[in-house]
Amino acid sequence: MKNQKTVAVRIPDDLLEKLCFVAKSEGRTLNNQFLLLARNSVAYFERTKGHITTAQMESVREEALADTVKEKETPGQ
Repeated sequence: MKNQKTVAVRIPDDLLEKLCFVAKSEGRTLNNQFLLLARNSVAYFERTKGHITTAQMESVREEALADTVKEKETPGQ
């Protein structure tokens, strides 16, 4: 199995309910619906703006990690 991360997402109640409806209507779990949306988003980005390289991913990884740590230090913002 590939390495996987758990991600917490803040989402408005009504949007979550609609997303659950879409997932159920299409025979997917909510997790699989999120993965489908994420894959489609990345595929569209790469089609329109070019392939995302390993170097590009590494350059934002540290920034994203720093943002995550900052959010944990200042909850509720």
